[in-house]
Amino acid sequence: MARFIVRRLVGMVAVLFAISVIVFLIFNVIPNSDPAARIAGKNANPELIARVNADLGLDQPLPVQYLTMMKEIFTGQLTSYASNRNVVEQIWEGLPATFSLCVGAAVIWMSLAVLFGYLSAVHAGRFADRALTVLALVGISMPVFWLAATLLYFLTFKVQLFPTGGYVPLTEDPIEWAYHLVLPWFTLAVLFVGFYSRVLRSNMLDAMNEDYVRTAKAKGLSERQVRIRHVLRNSMIPIVTLFGLDFGMVVGGGAILTETVYNLDGVGLYAGEAIRSLDLPPLMAVTMFGAFFIVLFNTLVDLAYAALDPRIRLGEAAPV
Repeated sequence: MARFIVRRLVGMVAVLFAISVIVFLIFNVIPNSDPAARIAGKNANPELIARVNADLGLDQPLPVQYLTMMKEIFTGQLTSYASNRNVVEQIWEGLPATFSLCVGAAVIWMSLAVLFGYLSAVHAGRFADRALTVLALVGISMPVFWLAATLLYFLTFKVQLFPTGGYVPLTEDPIEWAYHLVLPWFTLAVLFVGFYSRVLRSNMLDAMNEDYVRTAKAKGLSERQVRIRHVLRNSMIPIVTLFGLDFGMVVGGGAILTETVYNLDGVGLYAGEAIRSLDLPPLMAVTMFGAFFIVLFNTLVDLAYAALDPRIRLGEAAPV
């Protein structure tokens, strides 16, 4: 197991290195224009462009430029020349809001997805299954920005049941923290609830025909015990895989629209503001931030599979 962990960590570092090179090339080399002028921002004067060149070594060979840029990002020294703010500090300040949004939404989508998927599989072909299928398809089809705007209009401006947005730190007031995040949680969770419930339903229906399920029934276990202990438990393995990858994606940037619409002062909102103002240093740092979390959770999923199935550690099988 230790050897497998080392291999995966080395692979994680290699992937992050490759991503950092790609990010550097996309932002600094491929546009085929003066990177200092683009990083300095719109309407930058020659003095500021010269300062950017000196700070980031953009007048040096490409390997030196790459090393300087990565040093600025990973040592927390990268600065937005347009806003004159430290980029890494801004990301750290936005992490609590982003994690609060993502963790709360993840709890909702996993809980509802397991419940709906289980009920759909148990009542396959009946009215409950058809109704949940329609709800799942509606949830999958709704754009995040449309759902967020609709909830804000009816539940905030019309009924005045929830606040218009904003973020209250958990340490400051737990009740207000949750109250301000209810709508964002639901908005972000809807898409995943529909998709995960469909996947779980399909997995459970397939598992019900497996030999180990018939064996469990032959031993005298009740139908409910068989469904929960054997069918549901084994059907959750692909769901755990999807959750690890999707949660990393959401933390790494998948919540940009939700944070923007609800004005949550998180990493996603910061990235959205950088996109609108074409501020390149924040975009580079947020891209690396997102890549880190996606690769991290991908690695954690692999390690969890290796702990559950020794064949994966030996390279005899791969996770589904």
